[in-house]
Amino acid sequence: MPADDADDLTWLLFHQDDVIRLDQARCHLSPSAIRHRVETGRWRQVHRAIYVTHSGPVGPEQFRWIAVLAAGPAALLGGLSAAQAWGLRRYESGTVHLLTPAAHRARSLPSGVRLHRTTVLSEEDVLQVGLPPRTLPARSLVDAAQWAASDEEARAIVAAGFQQRLVAGDDLHRVLDRLPRARRRRLIMRTASDAGGGAHSLAELDFLGLVRRAGLPEPSRQVVRYDSAGRRRYLDAWFKEWRVHVEIDGGQHHDPRAAWADMRRQNDVWLDGDRVLRFPAWAIRARPEEVIRQLRAALRAAGWPDLPRHE
Repeated sequence: MPADDADDLTWLLFHQDDVIRLDQARCHLSPSAIRHRVETGRWRQVHRAIYVTHSGPVGPEQFRWIAVLAAGPAALLGGLSAAQAWGLRRYESGTVHLLTPAAHRARSLPSGVRLHRTTVLSEEDVLQVGLPPRTLPARSLVDAAQWAASDEEARAIVAAGFQQRLVAGDDLHRVLDRLPRARRRRLIMRTASDAGGGAHSLAELDFLGLVRRAGLPEPSRQVVRYDSAGRRRYLDAWFKEWRVHVEIDGGQHHDPRAAWADMRRQNDVWLDGDRVLRFPAWAIRARPEEVIRQLRAALRAAGWPDLPRHE
């Protein structure tokens, strides 16, 4: 953080992660002063009329600024890049995604920058105060899901947005109301509904789909329970009426501490009288019939009548 009496250029570089466009620099420095900084290695040109004001490596935040400044004033971070700027984790990408109005004429862009055009860019979807310029979290996730390489990746991004509390409730539905022609619109809406209801991982979403297709009762998701020590515990799926609890073990369970935390939680639930089933995430996809067979058996044993479905 610069000192309170720092000059305007220092504050500009602070807000832009040490990236500056030539026309911005000319508002504060003479042409000879700019040349001197470049010639002495204090500044480094990284694209046409774009400079980084240090000699070290360019980080993700700086690359996003390079892209935005290179594209011009109408461009803003969109999709996964905007979501990352809002704090989305575990979805690193070497590509910076920019969003511009369809009529905007973009300048030349650095390698690794992808420009997306849109005819629908409401003020409700754009950050009005703050930097870097970007879409708000809900629009960012919708666009990231639209631009994802696969349906699976799209679902995972939406689920992560809810899990990491970038969005909640009907946030994505309101964006989709403004984007009737959005790619993967139905998939995004369905995923957002399930994730908003508590299914916060791709494995949990897949499990919920299995349950529905099998005609089993629908569980509550991410239900808060209290263990014997009074600590809050979150259940992946809970069939409350039959006191059947399902835990879905993802990749984090390779960590012994995470595995022990889950075992401790499971033991507390067992002690409280619930039936507990645990399934690895891979089994939800690779062995769905076995998962459903065991779940159906547990529900029956707990008193679920398993009445035949009428087609």
